[in-house]
Formats: sequence, C-alpha cells, structure tokens
Amino acid sequence: MDEQVIEKLTLEDAADRLGSLREQLSKVIHGQRAVLDQLCVALLCGGHALLEGSPGTAKTLTVRALAMAMDCRMKRIQFTPDLMPSDIVGTNTYNLHTQTFELRPGPIFTDLLLADEINRAPAKTQAALLEAMSERHATIDGERELLSPVFTVFATQNPIEFEGTYPLPEAQQDRFLLKIPVPYPDVDAERDMLQAVHRGEAPERLEARGIEPVMTVAELQAMQRQLVDVQVEPGVMDYLLTLCRATREHDLLLMGASPRAAIHLLQASKASALLSGRDYVIPDDVVKMFTPVIGHRLVLSAEAEVSGEDAGSVQEQILDQTDVPR
Repeated sequence: MDEQVIEKLTLEDAADRLGSLREQLSKVIHGQRAVLDQLCVALLCGGHALLEGSPGTAKTLTVRALAMAMDCRMKRIQFTPDLMPSDIVGTNTYNLHTQTFELRPGPIFTDLLLADEINRAPAKTQAALLEAMSERHATIDGERELLSPVFTVFATQNPIEFEGTYPLPEAQQDRFLLKIPVPYPDVDAERDMLQAVHRGEAPERLEARGIEPVMTVAELQAMQRQLVDVQVEPGVMDYLLTLCRATREHDLLLMGASPRAAIHLLQASKASALLSGRDYVIPDDVVKMFTPVIGHRLVLSAEAEVSGEDAGSVQEQILDQTDVPR
C-alpha cells in the first residue's frame, strides 16, 4: 500500500482525479456511466456495494479495472455452497520448523475485495464477510487483525430467481451502502464492445487496453476526508430526512429505511456532489442516490405484493409526494 499521506486535495484536483478514474474505466466498460459513478460514490464514502446483474455483464471486469486504475491491491473470492469462514479470513497454521503457529491471512486482507456471487454461499460464511465489512477487522483464533483502511467490498449477486441462489437477509443487506444494478449495455455500447473484440482487443486483457493508474490510495483517503467539508443546507437535510422517514410510514412497506440508511444517504449525496465538482449538496444529489441507497433495504407488505407493487414504484411515490426544497 502507498504509505504517503495527503491531508487534502483541492476541489478541482478531486474532480480531476475522479474524472480520470472514470475515463480509465471507460476503456473497458462500455456505456455504463451510472454504474461507474456509483462505484466512485462507494469508494468516496468508504462503503461497500452490492452489484446485481445477469451473468456476463462485466461485473468482475469492472472491479479488476478499478483496482488497476487505482494501483491498489485487489483479491477475488468465488462464493460457493461449501466455502468456509476460514477460507475468507485466514487461519493459524503450525510451522514444524519454528514450532510456532503462524498466521496465513485470507483474501480479505486487501484493499478492494470482489466477493463474487455472494448469494451462493451459506449464511455463516456470508456473516463472516459482513462482520469484517462492518468492523473493518477480522477475528482469527480470538485475535483481532486490522484490515486495510480503504477495505471495500464489491459483492456481486445474481438475481434470486437464478438456480442455487439465496437472498441475503435484510440485516445483512443493510450493511451495504449501495445496491448497484448492472443492466445490459445499450445497443451502441454493445456494438462498440463487439468492434473492440473484432479488432483483437480482448476485454479481460486490461494491460493491453491501456488502463493506467490515475489515483493512489492516499489520494482516495484524502477525498474521503474531504466529504466533511461538503456543505448541506438545512432545507436539503430536512428533505433527505423526510424521504427516509416516509419509507417507515408508508402503507405498502413492512420495513423502511433505518437510521444507518439515512446516514448512508447523507454520505452518498455528499459524494455525489463531490463527484460533480461541487462542495455543496443539492436536492438532485439526494434524488439520484435515493434508490441505490434505500431500495435494497425496503420490505414490501403482503398487500403490496398482492396488488403488484414493487419497491421501485413505492420509491417513486415517495419522491413524487415529498416537497423538494427550492
């Protein structure tokens, strides 16, 4: 890891770094601007993201490209039904030569962790990862081991209707700052992708696609600290709070946004402002981040499911019915 410490970047420098990061990712990820923006928001907030999309939508490739553009460590865990917690956090093994136990750290000791197909793993293995996400340390044989200060999990999840998948419990989904849907690319973006492959540019060969490091871990940490300086006017803060509380009082929802969700929405809105080169939040930042932050935490009532409503339509109702500050 880069040991350099950078106290703060200017607003222009931060916007420049983030713009360069998206530019590098666009070299291999075609037409997924909203996905790339939300990945940047997760990094700026120091939060974790759940990527959901059909197989073959470049979820793994996106995280690999992100690690290369940030010049940081990245590891990948393929979740399977027989994966054990020790396969993730590591274990102590006995060294016959030194006659001592030595720690063999698991793949969780990295900067970016790709948890591939997290909803194929048993509950206790998911819990081991989610504990580390929350506490930012791993406990191995009773000893606490600290993780990277920028430890970020990007967990991919196949839609639950796919065979062999199990939905994450609501309490575990609440640990994720964002749920980022990864749709199929539009026709122009998919044509560009096919043209690149036709020219012999294999998508998985990132070095050949010219991705360059444009941000360091120290710069990311400086931008994370910079979020404190992003201003939120009282009217915008009340708007954010009203939206969150409305999810708890809506007739079609059994469970609404938790206080942790409200905190996450505030952080994500500030990161969205920084990503746009501003040091103040506007209502559009809150609206833009409302669904990615809140959507996966809502639980529909039985009446809502019978009437054919879904979480998306309920969120639209709440946004439509809440006065936007001027």
